Amino acid sequence: MREPVDRLERPLRELRISVTDRCNLRCSYCMPREVFGPDFTYLTRAELLSFEEIARLARIFAQLGVGKLRLTGGEPLLRARLDRLVAMLAALDGIEEIALTSNGLALAARAAALRDAGLSRVTVSLDALEDASFGAMDRLEAPVARVLAGIDGALAAGLAPVKVNMVVRRGVNEHCILPMAEHFRERGLELRFIEYMDVGTTNGWSPADVVPADEVRAMLEGRWALEPVAGDRAEPVAARFRYRDGGGYIGLIASVTKPFCGGCTRARLSSDGRLHTCLFSGDGHDLRAPLRAGADDAQLSQLIAGIWSGRSDRYSQLRAQSRRPPARPEMSYIGG
Repeated sequence: MREPVDRLERPLRELRISVTDRCNLRCSYCMPREVFGPDFTYLTRAELLSFEEIARLARIFAQLGVGKLRLTGGEPLLRARLDRLVAMLAALDGIEEIALTSNGLALAARAAALRDAGLSRVTVSLDALEDASFGAMDRLEAPVARVLAGIDGALAAGLAPVKVNMVVRRGVNEHCILPMAEHFRERGLELRFIEYMDVGTTNGWSPADVVPADEVRAMLEGRWALEPVAGDRAEPVAARFRYRDGGGYIGLIASVTKPFCGGCTRARLSSDGRLHTCLFSGDGHDLRAPLRAGADDAQLSQLIAGIWSGRSDRYSQLRAQSRRPPARPEMSYIGG
């Protein structure tokens, strides 16, 4: 089958796969504790896609042009034997890279097994270096030291480059921008600053909470000289900059103030098998039902290609134009 393009001429190149809707943190921008408390009902094991089902769908996506896979959650390391899934995905023709996004809490003990299975690289989410500010964002008493140990474990296992994502929220952790930059540039790791987004409907998002990427850049340039790095795509997700003194790189993800919808080639598969063509899409498209009803690969391929070909998502651009957006799934369900 010919590789599909959507209505805005965007090809399908990347697939993010959420392997669980559970997490061991309660970050205010993703799974606020007030909503995701002890009585919250998560997906059952039967509702989750099995590793075999995920691998089969990934193989079909690869045939449609996907070369990069990213495992997400919730927290993906809460899914038992994740290295087994990685090995299954690494064996697929056409898959060039398998990445993982994690909060890092369980990474130190599992990094080597994931590397041996075929994982290419890791991105770790960390919003502050000191426990008080970290707790203000994650809402649980998880020590930053465990996350840093996870980063060390990934580096020791050879999962390089390791990138670090920092969500910046006004009044909560913008004072951590410079200390975070100082720490990770000294370690030679790329730190990416992400504007606080309105993913889902439970995080109480307000435009006033957003620290624009340009403001972050100005703060950094008040300390260090930066120069832009040319990207390899027309609308890169992260605008990258190099420290002029040789201290490495930083990235700025301005998904609110400077939307990059026009260059988006990414689809998302939720942990219960729904295909979302945008981080902010509504209910998604059910792939689990036809998969379990006996659809063959050709039928599934035709279904996926048809969904992508009909895609016209550009949520962030519509938000920027002050147009009313559709309902949005929670980030913990769809994956970041």
